[in-house]
Amino acid sequence: MEDLSPVDTKAPTIAGRIVRYDSRINSIVPANAKLEKLADGFRWAEGPLWNRNENYLLFSDVQTNKIYKWEPGKGISTYLSPSGYTGDTPFNGLEPGSNGLTFDSQGRLVLCEHGDRRVARLEDRENNIKTTLADRYDNKRLNSPNDLVYKSNGDLYFTDPPYGLPTQRFDDPQKELPFSGVYRLSSDGKLTLLTDEIRSPNGIAFSPDEKILYIADSTTKQSRWLAYDVAPDGTLQNGRTFADAWRWERNRKGFADGIKVDQAGNVYAAAPEAVFIFAPDGTLLGSIETGDKTSNLAWGEDGHSLFITANTAIYRIRLTATGKGYGT
Repeated sequence: MEDLSPVDTKAPTIAGRIVRYDSRINSIVPANAKLEKLADGFRWAEGPLWNRNENYLLFSDVQTNKIYKWEPGKGISTYLSPSGYTGDTPFNGLEPGSNGLTFDSQGRLVLCEHGDRRVARLEDRENNIKTTLADRYDNKRLNSPNDLVYKSNGDLYFTDPPYGLPTQRFDDPQKELPFSGVYRLSSDGKLTLLTDEIRSPNGIAFSPDEKILYIADSTTKQSRWLAYDVAPDGTLQNGRTFADAWRWERNRKGFADGIKVDQAGNVYAAAPEAVFIFAPDGTLLGSIETGDKTSNLAWGEDGHSLFITANTAIYRIRLTATGKGYGT
């Protein structure tokens, strides 16, 4: 990534402003693009996910332990409560709810659950019945699964930082694993630790050809986005820094967080007070400024809409680019 001067990182943030660093951004974000606020008033919005079959957006409100639904023309409704903690005793912490959300190949909702410390699949929404897909590694409880992505072969990759633990996160007395892992849950149910070298693994996404796995490291004062080569057996090799976020973090609220890609391989990364858009070679092309801590994003509608969760609000912006997984 090109070395941007400090003056760029200190530029005032105006919500909805599009910053263009490279001319290639013009073929991604049209000149008339507007950031539209769809809803506000949540505690910590995360994990947006578009339902292509029924045309609505789901997202987690991690602190209130709920998943909300936004439907065009109808607005907001509660979709699932509780979403990530189903214990009988009060949760002594800030983030009990679900975080990252995805659908499996059969269209079933799969959730990263902070409070219940597992990856689960929703079987019956009316009765909130779920199947645990992964909750332990080496006979120890996971920390608090954060974000997840399916590979086309049915393997599920997910991150497991301690952000959802009740009291002290990295030093929480309930923490059983001595590391934060990135895992693969194979389609036959085998859980494999891919790396334990990232202190705060967070957002996760594949390149269009699935040869690269992008992972956010949200560690304070060194947050960044990493890239790993995906070996033929699904394991990770050649980890390296794809782009830094820490220098933006010095002057803005937030850190490296959720990641998505478009069909051309450009990377869209939730970042301090913005969504950064990178070329596949790591060059920062531009940013969509939200003006607040930005957590995650998702493609939706016809594949040209980018939905963004930023602190208490949900946004949408229409782009020229087409999201990964949508038609050409």
